[in-house]
This record gives sequence, C-alpha cells and structure tokens, in this order.
Amino acid sequence: MSKEFDVIVYGASGFTGRLVAEYLARQYGVGDKVSWAMAGRNADKLAQVRDEIGAPDDTPLVTADAGDDASLKAMTDRAQVICTTVGPYQLYGSDLVAACAASGTDYVDLCGEPAWMRQMIDAHEETARKSGARIVFSCGFDSIPFDLGVYGLQALAKEEFGAPVSRVKGRVRKMQGTFSGGTAASLKATMVAAFQDPQILEWLKSPFCLTPGFEGPKQPKGNKPEYDESLGSWAAPFIMAAINTKNIHRSNLLLDHLYGKDFIYDEMMLTGDGEKGEQIANAIAGDNSMMGDDAPKPGEGPDKAEREAGHYDVLFVGEGPDGKSIRLGVTGDMDPGYGSTSKMIAESAICLTQEAKDTAGGIWTPAPAMGRHLIERLKANAGLTFEQE
Repeated sequence: MSKEFDVIVYGASGFTGRLVAEYLARQYGVGDKVSWAMAGRNADKLAQVRDEIGAPDDTPLVTADAGDDASLKAMTDRAQVICTTVGPYQLYGSDLVAACAASGTDYVDLCGEPAWMRQMIDAHEETARKSGARIVFSCGFDSIPFDLGVYGLQALAKEEFGAPVSRVKGRVRKMQGTFSGGTAASLKATMVAAFQDPQILEWLKSPFCLTPGFEGPKQPKGNKPEYDESLGSWAAPFIMAAINTKNIHRSNLLLDHLYGKDFIYDEMMLTGDGEKGEQIANAIAGDNSMMGDDAPKPGEGPDKAEREAGHYDVLFVGEGPDGKSIRLGVTGDMDPGYGSTSKMIAESAICLTQEAKDTAGGIWTPAPAMGRHLIERLKANAGLTFEQE
C-alpha cells in the first residue's frame, strides 16, 4: 500500500530532529528522490524551523502529539517510515511504537534505553511481524557504528578464516564531541525506572536482555580500567557499551547466530600507554557528569562549528584461529551525538524504504535489518568509513 510520504521526521522542531530535517533538505530536497515531511506538536514552530534550516516553503508539515493516540495514528497512516527523535522514549515513545506496529508502518529511532526496548519487544514483536512493520531501534551513534562494525568485521573474518570469530573487542580510539542531551535524559529516566522496578534493574545488568529465550556465555564487564597488552594501551569503561553490547547480541540472535552461540563482545575506550594512559583511564572511570546537573539538556547542543569539528574512530579486533587477528576501523566525520547521529538516522530511514524492502516485519537492530545496504549508504552519504586495517 503506497503512503503519502516515504519518511516523516517526528520531533523536527527539537534540536536533533531539526538536524535530521536539515540534512534531508540539503541531501535530497523535498519530494525528489525522497518524499518527506516534518512533524511535531506545534505547526507554527515547525514552520519556523523549516524556514530557519532553509528547507523549501512547500516542505509538508504534520502535527502530532505523543499524548494523542489519534494524532499518532493519523501520522503513521501517512508514512512508510517514522523517523523519531522524541525521547526519552520510555516517557514519550511507547504509544508511537504501538501505532507503527499495529498499522504496518516502519520506524527508526535513536534509542539507548534497553529496558524500554525489551518491554517493546515483549509487547509488540508479534504484532509487527504480522503487520509487516519493521521497528528498528538505536539508529544513531548508539548503536550503528558498533553494530555495523561488528557485522562488517565478521564478514571479513568469513572471507579470511572461512568462519566468523567468536571473540570481538570494540575499542574507541578517538572521540571528539558531546553526548546529546537526549542521552543524558534517557540515562536519568532509566535510573529512576530501575529504582522502581527490580525487573528493569535485572535487564540493565544482563548483556542478553534483548535476546529473549537465549543466554550466551559470560561476557567481560569492561567496567574498570585495564591494560590491554595486545593493543599496548590502557582501556577505560565506555559509557555507550551498556546499550551497544546488548544490541550486538540481539543482532547475533536475529542473524541466526551468525557470530556463533559462544560469541563474546565488549567495548572500552583506549587512553594510551604508560602512566598518563592509566591516569586518563582512571579519570574516565570516575566521571559521573552525565548524571549530574551539568549534563547536557534535551533541546541543547553544540553549534555548527563544534559539530563539524567533532569526529570518532572505533577499532574492532576479532581474535581468530591459531592466534590470528582481524581488524576493522570505523570512523565518523562529525561529532557523534548530533552531527553524525542525525545523518545516520536519516539514512537508516531511507535505507528501509529503498534497499531493505525484503526485511520482514518485526523488531530489529540496524545490522540484521539493513546490513551491507546501510554500510554502503553511510559510506556514500553520511561521512562514515569502514576499512580493514
């Protein structure tokens, strides 16, 4: 059934949603290769943002409110895919997932909230399978570079070793840029929910909370500084590991355990060799600023110059047979939390509509839903690289 729009950007008047709309306008125009619309609660504010980002005057505007089921249904009925930046999702996203699952409308978000994601899987996976809706969580910095990094590394391992590797390390080598206010708000909302519900706390602690019915081998915790002999560097805990590792184990499940049922994965941040490397690793381990009053607020973010000065570089190391290893580097050309994230979610939405048409309905992670198609699209349009080292 054809829809009026390929993509509706829901939350387009917020900080990150605005960047997504700006990217689509610049990269694709309006109604040419991609038909898309801007959506939010207030039509006047949407019109103001449309004008400020330089989008054409005829860019369609759609009013919808997370607290109004009828408006959400009306929006989902008009789109092939809803691209939502309205978080924390555990506060504002549940009804939209339900509406998409029921109506067969595809969905992408920036979610890094594993307990809420598990609740959505339990509640709506069967409905999405029947309706054909492809619900794809975590289409920003968490977790696309990591999920697709492991996926790409395993493809290389299959070429070189004839089989995937059962042990992969994800190591952030460089990262410049701030985490988003949405990430900070999501962390706080998750902690509040965990204090109220012991089940949520159990899910947060489990690497396999997004793989209902499957429990793999014990995983490294990565929650304390350690020296990595193989890389000649100290490694510190990485704040996004808590969501990325869970998503990657779900990807493995959805790929029929392509990485193996004995697959082990962890993520840390490299801080360098020697005493200085150890000091930096300890400082990162003790940093609690994301939970403090100085954390970025939703709706706030870095200016254009700061976004363009940002970047990231992540190394994936697979340990193969006979002590052999295989490496893949993934880089992004803008700050992770805003500039790169806004491009990644936009390209994910388009990939679902154009290249990943054969993906069945259900609740997905990026790699099994879009795989090689999304890697090629990100390399061509969104400033990411995936290169064997």
